[in-house]
Amino acid sequence: MSFRYTKPFAKLIDEFSKMPGIGPKTAQRLAFYILKNSSENVTSLAKTILEAKEKVKHCSICGNITDQENCEICRDINRDKSTICVIERVRDLIAIENTGEYKGIYHVLEGVISPLDGVEPENLKINSLLKRLKNEKIKEIILATNPNIEGEVTASYISKLIEPLKIKVTRIAYGVPIGGSLEFADEVTLTQALMGRQEIR
Repeated sequence: MSFRYTKPFAKLIDEFSKMPGIGPKTAQRLAFYILKNSSENVTSLAKTILEAKEKVKHCSICGNITDQENCEICRDINRDKSTICVIERVRDLIAIENTGEYKGIYHVLEGVISPLDGVEPENLKINSLLKRLKNEKIKEIILATNPNIEGEVTASYISKLIEPLKIKVTRIAYGVPIGGSLEFADEVTLTQALMGRQEIR
């Protein structure tokens, strides 16, 4: 017979296990961490979670997370407002920002087209993107959806919608990662690596 936790503790473990990427063992460790902490620390954590839930929202322009009407990136006068990088989720924005290379602005789709999962184009922030293209002076759209079937379908769909607007549309290059080996790369990866090749000067 397996050990049974007391109900309040079991419920705490269950709540942690509902979080993405948190398995049963990690949920258990987090629950023990909460028990070991002082009431003051646990109360502070609970208040911080509630505050984030109440105050953090999506930017009315790009969809990034913010505690104001518009996010810091959209408010930044030094950003290149003529280039929009279209991404699936906010965490992709964070990844790109961490490179320190991109100086334009963003548009978060909040997902990708995936009929099998019940996600159609109208479920994404595509219409709001088109409105931005008509109201703002945009010179280039960078489609930075993930290199998988859903990401490619979404990028292709958006590209066709933008085509009549005569705005430059580019797709991020991807292929063999640094440190990777050609013999272990799949055919699609190698094809995209060749297509995304650049001239060496």
